[in-house]
Amino acid sequence: MWIYGLFFASKEVVNRVADEQWRRNSDEFCLIAKHQRESLIDLRLVDESGPNALSERADLVDLATDTLENMVSEIAALPVADAKGAAIVPLWLADYRIYIADRRSYTAQLRQGFNLPFAESQVDHLPLSEKLATFAADNHLTSCKPPIDLSV
Repeated sequence: MWIYGLFFASKEVVNRVADEQWRRNSDEFCLIAKHQRESLIDLRLVDESGPNALSERADLVDLATDTLENMVSEIAALPVADAKGAAIVPLWLADYRIYIADRRSYTAQLRQGFNLPFAESQVDHLPLSEKLATFAADNHLTSCKPPIDLSV
């Protein structure tokens, strides 16, 4: 079986978008969003006993999520020149919108006083961020991987 996998199996990446211009433009939008999120970094420890700590954290997470939302909107407006890409890019963006909604739900929990770990949607028993990151990696969109700012 390994002989088949090594020599005969297709080497085509399932998630590959052939449109190089789309990939370049998308990665540029992702890089802008990444730099915007980096400018929001707040290394203070969240003190749960402070009256505004969780709401301040929620505000920061919402600002970071805004950068993702803008990024997805910018990428959605880009034309995709190949048929396969035109079919799979909207699916990736739809998954990103679910991930964004998960982040918004998390900030709502923070504002209600619940300091729980971030719980993102699952796809086939895997975190949605893993699916998003795989698509990004398959298309060499290094800046388009989901941020790990809410990882435990």
